[in-house]
Amino acid sequence: MVRFQRKFEEAEIAYNFEDVILLPRLSKVEPREIDLKTKFSSNIPINIPLVSSPMDTVTEAEMAIALARRGGIGVIHRNCSTDEELEIVKAVKRSESFIIKEVITTNKEAKVGEAAEIMKKYKISGLPVVENNKLVGIITGRDVRFADPSIKVGEAMTKDVVVAEPNITPEEAIELMKKHKVEKLPVIDRERRLVGLITYKDVALRGEYKEATRDKEGRLRVAAAISPFDIDRAKLLSKYADALVIDVAHFHNEDVIEATKKIVKEVEVDVVIGNLGTREGVLDSISKIDRVAGLRVGMGSGSACITTEVTRAGAPTLFAVSQAADALEEIGVRIPIIADGGIRNPGDVALAIAFGASCAMLGYVFASCKESPSPMTIINGRYFKLHRGMGSQSARQKRMALDRYATFSKEIPEGTEIWVPYRGEVASVIGEFVSGIKAAMGYAGASNIVELQENGKVAKVISRKDKLIATQNVEQIK
Repeated sequence: MVRFQRKFEEAEIAYNFEDVILLPRLSKVEPREIDLKTKFSSNIPINIPLVSSPMDTVTEAEMAIALARRGGIGVIHRNCSTDEELEIVKAVKRSESFIIKEVITTNKEAKVGEAAEIMKKYKISGLPVVENNKLVGIITGRDVRFADPSIKVGEAMTKDVVVAEPNITPEEAIELMKKHKVEKLPVIDRERRLVGLITYKDVALRGEYKEATRDKEGRLRVAAAISPFDIDRAKLLSKYADALVIDVAHFHNEDVIEATKKIVKEVEVDVVIGNLGTREGVLDSISKIDRVAGLRVGMGSGSACITTEVTRAGAPTLFAVSQAADALEEIGVRIPIIADGGIRNPGDVALAIAFGASCAMLGYVFASCKESPSPMTIINGRYFKLHRGMGSQSARQKRMALDRYATFSKEIPEGTEIWVPYRGEVASVIGEFVSGIKAAMGYAGASNIVELQENGKVAKVISRKDKLIATQNVEQIK
């Protein structure tokens, strides 16, 4: 009897966002001066601490592009086939880059109608024409519109193509395109082999989005969610995605850890593990996996997640963040921590950072934006977008999300569907969050993420229930 009673006495308090508040401190910085630069994973810096969740009502190409342009990063969901996820990742990488390396081409013998279909499929306005990998022409949307679809590309293409060399600079490329009034510059080597493509749109966007999260080649960064048990998908995606995110509800599992060890050995990109919720889970996972580049923490706190309700098991996000941060400090390791679940406003992000997170993952908030892939409806004259947990019945029906959850729960939905009020374009939502996070950090006297992690102070909020219990205790003493 005493042994089991002790469980209550020794139980930790699992605080979450509604239980604490960030305390104001002496501040020497204005919100506009605050630096939000942080890290998503060991080798991926981001300019704002915002990440989109790998959910099929939250993150596909449009969301990942919009978020990366504004300094964050998106994680593509895996509730689709390998080929579908790969195409989404490629679309993000193609969306902006100085020199596009993965160039979609055609040949002289193809029909103009076929070229038009390729342009429509990939949402592009022109195709270099190659023969034996050497550039022989280019066919654009304008050429296609005024040509018979049944004739060959060789008859409709522009043969005298303005080209660029591989060492051209963005400024030189802009000048060359303006001079010749073209929007695309095929890049060729000395043997006239096609090695890339420059578009006016991509070069112009580089100047417009100065805080964008980009790789060394100027392309937008993107991460991809994977199952720890699908090594083939992991190896294929690692050739294009900047990071892989192990996407399971409970990472602290022997089979999951062993499977992840194999993946880490097979890929060169950063691998983020999760979800984790306890100090023991973090220490055990890191000790068994050689190269962990990030931790995704929080279990059962998501707005569309009912795991804790169904199983009474979970780890609230703030609690999980503090557990992970203390575990890393204990062994002297610095790995970015991603707070995942239940984040609704900028203050929640600031609290997560104060407890040790490097950035926060948002699902509910981004699902409400124009760029999310979820459907929209009108309810009582107001617009709403669908948001569903990956353990919901409808998500599970796609069959790709099942192995995110434990075997026993395959017969019990651990997620739900909700309609969230439409909030418009994600750019405005990001702007609100950035301003709010900076304001919170200003109150806390922190000029950057590290300062908030190290010096942020919080206070416990006494709920009405707690106040009632405290009052009853006082009355009993009297």
